[in-house]
Amino acid sequence: MKSDAGAVMKVTYETTPNPATLKFVFSNKIADQQSDYPNVESTDTSPLAAKIFGFPWVSSVYIGQDFMTITKQDWVDWSVIAQPLTGLLSEHVSSGQPVFVQKTVDPDINENDSVIVKQIKKVLKEEIRPVVAMDGGDVVFSKYEDNVLYIQMKGACNGCPSSQATLKDGIEVRMKEAIPEIKSVEAI
Repeated sequence: MKSDAGAVMKVTYETTPNPATLKFVFSNKIADQQSDYPNVESTDTSPLAAKIFGFPWVSSVYIGQDFMTITKQDWVDWSVIAQPLTGLLSEHVSSGQPVFVQKTVDPDINENDSVIVKQIKKVLKEEIRPVVAMDGGDVVFSKYEDNVLYIQMKGACNGCPSSQATLKDGIEVRMKEAIPEIKSVEAI
């Protein structure tokens, strides 16, 4: 997606439960998809993520539809880098440079999924992912085996001190309510 010509995209930032991660919020939608970039090698689909990884203090990047979370290395303080980053992000999007260069395949769509996996993906997509996204994170289906749901925690959730509570007290409780066959939910 591109910003309207001449319009400046406003970018603000806020803390997340993970002290190493800030959530940068855009005044408008910047993408129709979301994607996790755990390292520079994974940025082939996002010029914006690649640009952010040009800084040596970046640990990971997650891009949502109207936000971006950036996780930093421990040796740099947010007080030094947060404000300049808002300007860089605003400039990139306002100038019409792409956030993504190709659309990735939607992981929620697989016609070969069992009925229960389709239910799991629906609950994740409609109920859990929007809540987790408010803190700058994401939860992605990995697999379902022997009544155990395996998920990946991304963005601000990855490495967050409260991620275990989110996993067991939030996600696992809701998934068991929705789908009683699930015995546990585990992060991989």
